[in-house]
Amino acid sequence: MEEVKPAREMWGDKRYHSLDYELKKIYGQKIYKLSLNGGMSCPNRDGTIGRCGCIFCSEGGSGDFASSPLRSITEQIADAKALIAPKLSGRKDCRYIAYFQAYTNTYAPVSYLEKIFTEALLHPEIVLLSIATRPDCLGEEVLTLLAGLNKIKPIWVELGLQTMHPKSAKFIRRGYPLSCFEEAVANLHALGIPVIVHSILGLPGETREEMLQTIDYLAGLPIQGIKLQLLHILKGTDLGDLYESGKIKDTLPLDEYIDIVISCLERLPQNIVIHRITGDGPGRLLLAPLWSKNKKLVLNSIHKQMKTRDTWQGKECKSFILSESKIGKSEIGKRGEGGVP
Repeated sequence: MEEVKPAREMWGDKRYHSLDYELKKIYGQKIYKLSLNGGMSCPNRDGTIGRCGCIFCSEGGSGDFASSPLRSITEQIADAKALIAPKLSGRKDCRYIAYFQAYTNTYAPVSYLEKIFTEALLHPEIVLLSIATRPDCLGEEVLTLLAGLNKIKPIWVELGLQTMHPKSAKFIRRGYPLSCFEEAVANLHALGIPVIVHSILGLPGETREEMLQTIDYLAGLPIQGIKLQLLHILKGTDLGDLYESGKIKDTLPLDEYIDIVISCLERLPQNIVIHRITGDGPGRLLLAPLWSKNKKLVLNSIHKQMKTRDTWQGKECKSFILSESKIGKSEIGKRGEGGVP
């Protein structure tokens, strides 16, 4: 069996396989993400499945940093570029990811999806397209469209699983079973479209062990990336109302969150790209945890603790990628150590 190398020999200055590292490896430069709004809704809001949405979801549908959907995609790209321009120090050769983030970005007629996605892909400064959606909104026609567009420029699909546990999924009103998620992963994998999964850490009632069970489950699936998202409690959400009424009292303290994130990274295969290890809750809406406003502190603390513990992504990983015949059966295979199949 191939020896697992410590992260200091693999991913530059980080002890995990960061998205920034992966993009620089592919494109030779830093790539910036532009949040776009396709003007779509969600079956969990329009009455198809429910009317209130997921319990944590803001009125912006998790797209609070995107431009107005009344503007064209090209105009939104220009708006988003202007928003991040101060970070770029006048660079003129920047390249970007077009990120359709707000609500459910395959929940529209295929002709409309083709129009807005193609407009983004054909922009000369866009190198790839990232589409956030629900696994129950990936029908055959949508998959065919994505497969075709993936031949123009690379496409990622981001799926908000959040948790593998039915009791938590019911509490957050996710609105689909685990089998639906597994079918979507299998279909996208068969088409060669990378899948990035969102997992929330700190859902009310979930123990540390249950959070890690979700990570172990994902470690055995053919996914290419993961976002480890701290639970943000926002004003104007049903979760926020529960918090303000005192029905939810505890959120993860910083030291516990750091420990859980590191344990997650240790259990993930080294080929899975880490797209996020915390999150950005809109400051004007954030109720808790308030320490998350200092994103730089959170990131630096995680990096420092990983170095202190001399640990890295995959150090405790025992999972291997499931064969397609097993996807959909909620089976987790075990083989080897350190994330090497």
